[in-house]
Amino acid sequence: VLFLSLPLLLSPFQMIGQVFMVVDVPHHCDTSWIRAVGPNLTEEEQLNLTLPRDMDGAYEQCSMYSPVDWDLGSIVAYGLNTTEKCSSGWVYPSTQPPSLLTEFDLVCDRKDLNDISQSIYMLGLLLGAMIFGPLSDRIGRRPIFLSSILLQGLFGVGIAFVPHFYVYMAFRCVVGASVSGILITTLALATEWVGVSSRPKAVLISHCFVAIGQMLLAGLSYGIRNWRLLEIAGSAPMFSFFFYIWVLPESARWLVTKGRIEEARKVLQKAASINKRTIPPGLLEQLKPETQTKSGSTLDLFRKKHLQKVTLIMSCAWFADSLVYYGLSLNVTSFGLDIYLTQLAFGAVELPARFCCIFLLQWFGRKKTQAVLLLLSGLMCLVITGIPEDQPVATTVLAIIGKFTATASFSTSYVYSAELFPTVVRQTGVGLCSMSARVAGIIAPLIHLLGQYHRAIPMAIFGSAPVVGGLLCVLLPETRGTDLADNTGAAAPQLSRRLEILSKRDTTEDEVDLEKDV
Repeated sequence: VLFLSLPLLLSPFQMIGQVFMVVDVPHHCDTSWIRAVGPNLTEEEQLNLTLPRDMDGAYEQCSMYSPVDWDLGSIVAYGLNTTEKCSSGWVYPSTQPPSLLTEFDLVCDRKDLNDISQSIYMLGLLLGAMIFGPLSDRIGRRPIFLSSILLQGLFGVGIAFVPHFYVYMAFRCVVGASVSGILITTLALATEWVGVSSRPKAVLISHCFVAIGQMLLAGLSYGIRNWRLLEIAGSAPMFSFFFYIWVLPESARWLVTKGRIEEARKVLQKAASINKRTIPPGLLEQLKPETQTKSGSTLDLFRKKHLQKVTLIMSCAWFADSLVYYGLSLNVTSFGLDIYLTQLAFGAVELPARFCCIFLLQWFGRKKTQAVLLLLSGLMCLVITGIPEDQPVATTVLAIIGKFTATASFSTSYVYSAELFPTVVRQTGVGLCSMSARVAGIIAPLIHLLGQYHRAIPMAIFGSAPVVGGLLCVLLPETRGTDLADNTGAAAPQLSRRLEILSKRDTTEDEVDLEKDV
């Protein structure tokens, strides 16, 4: 679980690190053309002659007076009247460290490229869910996890050397796909290697590393203001995980479903030896596939009625989770703190949200926890729509509570989905759910644009989706304390499950009873 969690420390950097690379700075059009006729002008005189002023008396940032072929005396005497958009680029404060905004001129008409690049990253997450989910069901969890780490490191560092913003966006798309691959294979390996009693802890501990990574991002971005160096600092550590090739095991449960019995025996024996446990040799010899299991596909999720219901409802739950999570994250801007302290606060809110899920899932079960958290996050957004604009503190407090419940709901969805889908289609199912979440992530910024028609519309949408999702979750089965299913039919605890129990160091009373049965 520790090995699976460490790469997640860098996931927040890839997801929201761009926020710190596009910090808005004062800028104006480059009007150095006038230096040809007035080489001795001061900077203030140059700006006064070549830039129009806005209603507040400040220089316009996105327009300039059209260049003319007059001499300096005529320009001073008659002035310039015709304006145009910046045609020769922009000028930024000389003390400003290189940033994405200043290096690629993400201002004025090019300002939208910043939001577009975030959507491109989300598209990468979507593509990663589509590609790596089914692929890991076919070729294994371990190779997908390792290749995703390599991709994130290579293309993450590569971003620091891109010469053009469109190349930057293409690299970001690949990084997004690799992050998605890491997230969904971490989920599968954690749930398939850990016993029933500790399964939620394993998944949610890995999620806590994401929250810690958010807080580390605040310090990293505060200390490194050069965007290229920041990109290297947030991506290069991925190469330190190369030793996983030798220490990270494949899922024994997946190996059994693929008929690779000898490999499954070896990894189970290794687990037993590390935990100082013994597996009876006769029991290992009995290990064989329960049935001739073939790789699952997306169609399998819709052939069986119970899987069809699980797939549709969990896809709605993930969509609602993502929509309200990113919707609130983009809207909470009234902390009164600088951007680095705000990011620290975001991470601080997420850590207890993810941690408390460990206890909520054990006490109340998966279904109740998922439904209630979705309903609460939606209700917070709906209440915000009725708060006057002159009450920013109340709005911010409700938004933080909503983000807390949305974060906890997202973590719950990971655990619940992994338990609802059988092994042969687990990655495919979780990948499909992840796809719906990424679609929500792409459209969340677009929903904010509806605020120009009425300020309550975005929050009403962000609030309605999780309320509907929470009500639908009532129709799902409870999975607390149940064994993972291996195939798409009804599944009882199989021999592979019993062997996993015998290879573990810690046992619960239920597991001891099962061991006695063996």
